[in-house]
Amino acid sequence: MRLSYNERVRARFRGVEDPMLRLAIFFAGSTGVVLLSWRSLRCFRSHGFYRFFAFELLLALILLNVPVWFRDPLSPRQLSSWFFGAVSIALAIEGFRLLRVIGRPSPSATQGTNLAVENTTVLVTVGVYRLIRHPLYASLLALVCCAYLKDPFSTSRILLALGATSFLIATAVAEEGENLTRFGDAYAAYMRRTRRFVPFVF
Repeated sequence: MRLSYNERVRARFRGVEDPMLRLAIFFAGSTGVVLLSWRSLRCFRSHGFYRFFAFELLLALILLNVPVWFRDPLSPRQLSSWFFGAVSIALAIEGFRLLRVIGRPSPSATQGTNLAVENTTVLVTVGVYRLIRHPLYASLLALVCCAYLKDPFSTSRILLALGATSFLIATAVAEEGENLTRFGDAYAAYMRRTRRFVPFVF
């Protein structure tokens, strides 16, 4: 008997649907996030402190929705999800590229809670940064939308998506304060002519 597409997908990902396996993956992923963020967790005013919780909530949201990730792939809900996923990937690639090429991170500029790529010596205001101040956090917000739309009618998914979004906004606000200290008037002028996440909107 020929299986439907959804049945074939479910059979292929049956192992990942196991709650215990997903819980194990969550703890493994959380360990990585802690290692990435351990310096920030000692300073609740740093942007990395808020980003840690955004990562954790986003990871939980993704893992909860793994069983339905590829279900009904051409439905309007899924097509919207794929769109946000593509936007997330594009923003992440371009954001990191510009930070490395234009921002010129320097080990000598290391700040206690920053990741290496964040220790830029030049304010990046070109490419996607010409329109939005936080393309990497916008990438994560798009990923939140991508994951949430896999199962948008569950209360737990709604709460996780709202929580991750709130912490990403808090992350951006905290980082802007840090950048004002680092780049001064140049960053203040940059803030006046850009939006945080969505060009010309927000």
